[in-house]
Amino acid sequence: MTQYYDVVERQRLINEATDWAEKVKVIHAHSLDSMYYDNRPEDTADGKGVTDVEYNSGVIVRHQNGEVIHTFGTKLTGDALLDSYTRYN
Repeated sequence: MTQYYDVVERQRLINEATDWAEKVKVIHAHSLDSMYYDNRPEDTADGKGVTDVEYNSGVIVRHQNGEVIHTFGTKLTGDALLDSYTRYN
């Protein structure tokens, strides 16, 4: 049975990392056009406000007036997700 330990442990980590990736990392309500990930300055032009929700998966979802208007980044998967999860946990 111990020959499967590494496989089982990796799957356990994948399951934990997948759950962790869906959790919110940061919520930022602002009207700035200078965020490092922001390539849409028109969203905050003329002082309009937005709320950016960053998830542990690396994705940032931008909301304005209660609606999702854009998604930044790409969702971490596979080894990249495991690396990020083990780095922070």
